[in-house]
Amino acid sequence: MIVCSCNVLSDHDVRNAVNASSDLPRSAKQVYDCLGRNVECGRCARTIKTIIDETLGPCAEACCAGCRHEAEEVEVEVQVEYALAAA
Repeated sequence: MIVCSCNVLSDHDVRNAVNASSDLPRSAKQVYDCLGRNVECGRCARTIKTIIDETLGPCAEACCAGCRHEAEEVEVEVQVEYALAAA
C-alpha cells in the first residue's frame, strides 16, 4: 500500500527502513532520512508513525523518557527548532 504519494513510498519501504536501520527510526522524518527522501506535505506522518510502532513492536511500547531512542528523537526536534530560529 502506498503511504506517501508525494514520494511514492509503500508500507513495505517504511518497514524495510525501520528494520534495516541500526538506530531504529522513531519518527517519519527519521524514516525519510533513512530512505534518502524529503518530507513534502506531511500527510503521511501519522501513518508512518503507526507503521514504525507496529514494526518495532515491544520496543515501541517499552520506550519511555530516558530511553536512548527517545533521546535521539528529542535531539532531532531541538536541531530543527534551532535551525528555524536561526533562519
